[in-house]
Amino acid sequence: MTLKIGILATGITPDPLIGEFGSFADMFQRLFKQAGQTFDYVNYDVRDGEFPESATACDGWIVTGSKSNVYENLPWMQRLKVLIRDIYQADRPMLGICFGHQIIADAFDAHVHKYSGGWGVGLHEYTLTREIEGLDLSASTFTLSVMHQDQVLEKPAAAEVLAESAFCPYAVLQYDNRILTFQAHPEFDVTFETRLVKHLRGQSVPEADADQALEGLSKPDAATDSMAIARWMAGFLRRDKAETSTTKPRQEVASAC
Repeated sequence: MTLKIGILATGITPDPLIGEFGSFADMFQRLFKQAGQTFDYVNYDVRDGEFPESATACDGWIVTGSKSNVYENLPWMQRLKVLIRDIYQADRPMLGICFGHQIIADAFDAHVHKYSGGWGVGLHEYTLTREIEGLDLSASTFTLSVMHQDQVLEKPAAAEVLAESAFCPYAVLQYDNRILTFQAHPEFDVTFETRLVKHLRGQSVPEADADQALEGLSKPDAATDSMAIARWMAGFLRRDKAETSTTKPRQEVASAC
């Protein structure tokens, strides 16, 4: 039976880009399809008060990115945090991406705010802190698109750090075998990230940060590891044993390379 995945949309693609690239929810569906993963989807625009009847209305959940800030603590965000905790208690698998990563951490009493180091834009590399069985990477690092100024500034007590960088120490978090979150955007390919950076340059994103990101995005070998991460995320939603909770100490990663 095909799993039903509820996408809790907390944001939308900028107007000039949505016609070509679709919504964030569309991008997730496209990413999983490209990675050979099949799900049924139900979309909820939680900003407009579209919430599921219960935490068990779907087999698994995704909380998307957003231009909003978690610390605004708007009514829809307060309601979403209640739902996040309900989903956790109901033992349904959930993914959080960028804003989703942040609001889930906030729901578990971690501190989320603007990062003193500025904007994360373009392609960023992260290092695994554990070996994840079934994650098909050639090294203990992976690269994804990013677009954020806010970060999780302290580790939630309930979470384990699975990947990190100097810029973003809490880049990937896992809460038991129930929630997996990423600060980066696996659903953003190089083409979309490039267009997004150009669109935001000089508006929300400082020109110098945007230009540095565009330089990296324009390199002939610019690429992300989104397909491998998509398969990892899909396995987490399906609760494949090989792709979820089995971990080994980081030194075993190093010795295997």
